[in-house]
Amino acid sequence: MERRKFLFRSLQASALMLISGSMFASVLPKLNPIKPKKVYAHNLFFWLRKDLSAAEAKDFENFFEGLKKLPYQKNLQYGKPAGSSPRAVLDSTYSYNCAMQFDTLEELEAYGKLPEHLALVQKYKPKFEKMLVYDTVYN
Repeated sequence: MERRKFLFRSLQASALMLISGSMFASVLPKLNPIKPKKVYAHNLFFWLRKDLSAAEAKDFENFFEGLKKLPYQKNLQYGKPAGSSPRAVLDSTYSYNCAMQFDTLEELEAYGKLPEHLALVQKYKPKFEKMLVYDTVYN
């Protein structure tokens, strides 16, 4: 009989803990809401002029190295098409892609107006015939 009382009380205590834990868990987001941090991605695609020498094309990478030194941007990476198997949805016609991240839209837009950024664009613009920019916000 004593063992039954003990098991019953243990079961009651477990149920109470489960119920109170569930109640607390449902209230917790209201007490301390965690908002996902937005990330602003800035993706650039460049098509270099066909008449550039190999050395001139390689020199274009200095454009990205210069951008890396500028404020606001984070995680700047650049590269060439991966050489994936051709398929209808794949565009590998570009010469270089550059991707970077920003904490806010304001920082992304301030970055684009930096005199150093504008000077780099002006310096390397003669080397490409086409450029596309894709800005995306991730939640």
